[in-house]
Amino acid sequence: MTERISLLEPGVVKKEKSHILAFTVGAVVIALAIVLWFTLRYYPEKKAATEFFDALVSGNTDKAYALWKPTSSYKMGDFLADWGPTGYYGPIKSYRVMDARAPRRSDSIAVNVAISPYAPMPESNDAEKSSKTRVVTLWISPSDKSFSFPP
Repeated sequence: MTERISLLEPGVVKKEKSHILAFTVGAVVIALAIVLWFTLRYYPEKKAATEFFDALVSGNTDKAYALWKPTSSYKMGDFLADWGPTGYYGPIKSYRVMDARAPRRSDSIAVNVAISPYAPMPESNDAEKSSKTRVVTLWISPSDKSFSFPP
């Protein structure tokens, strides 16, 4: 005998599948993408700064000058007066790239670097050595990775 369903009785109710797993996976993927973007968005400029300061720490001012990609008005003598062993920022024995940001109304990336005349970089609890640590802001052009001082 077959059962009959009248119009007043509800039909067979299908259970809806839970989409919690799909939403969780989607949220994790979006969160990971955001974290990676904030972590790596200025990576090329930080890498250029690292190469520049590695050259200075090793004493290779010719390579550092080439990485700077100077304009015709910034001669090697001017560069050495700024970055050479006896220059304004020198001697540089250690450094730490601190952060990078994109200033408003600028097409360059501002990279902040802590430089020290001591190797290794002094700890913050070493007052005498850490007092000689300076923070330098350099502007790096994303298009050709050339360096300049902030205006």
